Amino acid sequence: MFFPIFFLKLEEIKKEMLSLKSKIKKTMDAIKKIVQDIEKMKSEKKYDDAINLVQNSLKKYNDDYRLYEELADIYLFLGKLEKALKAINFAIELNKDSATWNYLKWFISLAKNNPKEALIFLEKSNSVMPNNSEVLRNLWWAYNMVGETARWIMILKRALNIAPNDPLITEDLAMALIWVWDLKEWNSLLEKIWANKQKIKS
Repeated sequence: MFFPIFFLKLEEIKKEMLSLKSKIKKTMDAIKKIVQDIEKMKSEKKYDDAINLVQNSLKKYNDDYRLYEELADIYLFLGKLEKALKAINFAIELNKDSATWNYLKWFISLAKNNPKEALIFLEKSNSVMPNNSEVLRNLWWAYNMVGETARWIMILKRALNIAPNDPLITEDLAMALIWVWDLKEWNSLLEKIWANKQKIKS
């Protein structure tokens, strides 16, 4: 009788695992949709609606760090630093290795006029999410603020390789190149900036 019981238990375990996998996928899909809706509201500056959506969602998904990060981001848009920091601290408790909360804490430290602490958080965000052009672009500004100019060009070139059509990165790199008197590459970037502006006009 041992083998029939063993295989019966094995089938039960498989069913439970499949059921759990299905529940996890449904939860992940639901959170993804919520975050997309929040991002849309933020882009439309409907911050109160976004806050309400996050708070209502947290009643059901209070263990998802991304919702707390979204809430922190909204509060940063509104200039409410302490509320943003409180939301970030909840996110940290749930996921200590998230690139996003490190990125958000960079903003908070910068707003509190602490560029050295801000740089630490931004470097951590970059180590977790190394190919994000926005993080890299801000990282060059962070190094600029603490006087570490040697890293400027390398970081901006890396950001531009990731996002070659980003006008802000292109302009920042042009600015950095003129500071180090690399006129040849600077002229090349100016031509690119001018061409992009002509495309926008047409």
